Amino acid sequence: MNEEREKLIKAGEIARQVKKEVIKIIKSGVLLYEIAEFVENRIMELGGKPAFPCNLSLNELAAHYTPYKGDKTVLREGDYLKVDLGVHIDGYIADTAITVRVGMEGDDLMEASKEALENAISVVRAGVRINEIGKVIEETIRGHGFNPIVNLSGHIIQRYRLHSGVSIPNIYRPHDTYTLKEGEVLAIEPFATTGAGQVIEVPPALIFMFVRNRPVRMLQARNLLNYIRKNFSTLPFA
Repeated sequence: MNEEREKLIKAGEIARQVKKEVIKIIKSGVLLYEIAEFVENRIMELGGKPAFPCNLSLNELAAHYTPYKGDKTVLREGDYLKVDLGVHIDGYIADTAITVRVGMEGDDLMEASKEALENAISVVRAGVRINEIGKVIEETIRGHGFNPIVNLSGHIIQRYRLHSGVSIPNIYRPHDTYTLKEGEVLAIEPFATTGAGQVIEVPPALIFMFVRNRPVRMLQARNLLNYIRKNFSTLPFA
């Protein structure tokens, strides 16, 4: 087993363990911030580092919300909470997510996404076009009577690059003809909704990422950029 594979497997094992543990603390009355702190601290206790801020998105917020210090958002009975967490070992990333219904059993909406993921995984292999994955996801979700979210997608992952530039669609699109290569790492992220199937961005922006160097005059700004590069490289942070 090569070093890259070992680090990916270790990151995946940590991600799986933390996802299993976090379910137990998701209860009515718990602050989102407390859950995020638990997830990120537990990742480090197990020997990994967060690959991105823990995303905790409630109800109509589909994705990419992370609680900030002082955030008073509290879970309520019946809330849909999407937990998206990532672990990296030396830049090799595992990305995983789960939806939990607070204080309640899962329902057909959650089952639609779960089944879409399972069906998509079953067709993944070298040589498969990404629109074939999207087709399976779309057919599964629509078969449950829901809509797939068309402008959220999975993604191919590379070292220190959570989104490498290739998206894994949640619908069939003829032009998505990229073919999977042996050894590629991908995150498949089906989203089922009772809504129209398209998300819109809402403020505030809470997650950031270093993209490229720019000339900076202020010493404080240079120091900040150096800190970001040293501690996060090109991974998202909050």
